[in-house]
Amino acid sequence: MKKIVLSLAGVMAAVAFAPEASALPAFARQTGMACSACHNQHFPVLNGFGRAFKAAGYTMMGAQEKVEGEHLSIPAVMNAAILAKVRYQKDNTAKAPAGAALSPADGQLQFGDEFSLFFGGRVAENIGFLFEGNTAAVGGALLAGFKLPINIETSAANFIIVPFTTDALDAQYGYELSSGGVMRANRWAEHRRETSAIQYNAGAGAATGVTLAAKNDMGFAAYTRFSPNFAMGANGGGVPTYSMGSNLFRIAATPEVAGFSLVTGVSMMNGTGYAGGALVPSVTEQTYFDLQAQGALGDNELSIYAQYAIAPKTDPVTGMINEYNAGGTADRKAFTIGADYSLIPHVLHLGGAYRKANTGAVDPLTLANLTDNAITATVVYDLVQNVALHINHSEYNGSSRANVPFAPAQRRLTTFMLEAAW
Repeated sequence: MKKIVLSLAGVMAAVAFAPEASALPAFARQTGMACSACHNQHFPVLNGFGRAFKAAGYTMMGAQEKVEGEHLSIPAVMNAAILAKVRYQKDNTAKAPAGAALSPADGQLQFGDEFSLFFGGRVAENIGFLFEGNTAAVGGALLAGFKLPINIETSAANFIIVPFTTDALDAQYGYELSSGGVMRANRWAEHRRETSAIQYNAGAGAATGVTLAAKNDMGFAAYTRFSPNFAMGANGGGVPTYSMGSNLFRIAATPEVAGFSLVTGVSMMNGTGYAGGALVPSVTEQTYFDLQAQGALGDNELSIYAQYAIAPKTDPVTGMINEYNAGGTADRKAFTIGADYSLIPHVLHLGGAYRKANTGAVDPLTLANLTDNAITATVVYDLVQNVALHINHSEYNGSSRANVPFAPAQRRLTTFMLEAAW
């Protein structure tokens, strides 16, 4: 396996042969634009145009032919794409015994970490959709996520209503414009928990609900009512329907400051829900702050990301578990800061991030909240607009990383990934 992984030196040597950055081509087919028109630096990081396209519900058309009539305007063809990730991961934990399945310490080849079929784009002049089907799902289920944004334009703002369901991307799937990891699928680095405080606290991620949002040039505000369950009430699927008792409130500003385009906001999640068929409700409570700044250092693109997230401990009175701090007897919280720099525009990107975190678990002797810190380095090399090689390496430290007998704690993790979309 080591022989097929490009070293950083090999990446540097091959730079002259690699143009542009990767993306999801379903929307490129609809708009008739290159993937890099919507993406800053590399996929899936969105630039200002990409955020506007997403905020308008994926409805913008380009040169592609349309089928039109009274109250009808749809693309002549349904726009599709496949996104595939092939990963190799290795850490320092204990190797598996002979004959057993390989552990991360042995080095794991993960083929189809993501292998998704996407359909998306215009449904009508002011309605769009995004469908994700997991082609490698265990058990044969295809649907992984779906949303149907309905956009209402006024002179003051765009208003959008988004019914949605997702198996793993949480309530932020309804409406989010940041690429810093506020929503799991839109993150600038593959190691999501190490580079995003919000993802560090993330739970199982299943959610079904409705988002109401408003956006203008100054920013956006969104309210999501959801249940922490996936595809509730699915026809013939035996999936129960639960009350949507959870809330996500989000407000963000999108100004231009000193040549940098910002997305900076605050969000609060609260409420209760019956997650995964549980007989008792759980709490969905978290507060987070985030900053994304996209600009340039000299002639090359630079993005900066910072987040702080806190999820309260289990309520000692009700005993209800917080979905974002499962079993925590203290508050779970994290701060992350990172930067991504395009050493060679649209080709080679180098990044780094630092995480300072408390796990929510308490040391039984000192009663101190266990710490869990990480330093991460990233490399993204774009072979072509829709194929990229990734290297992420994280080093961990903190009181939660203490060894136990015969089980070394995870102190480092390296990921090599080939990502392709077509």
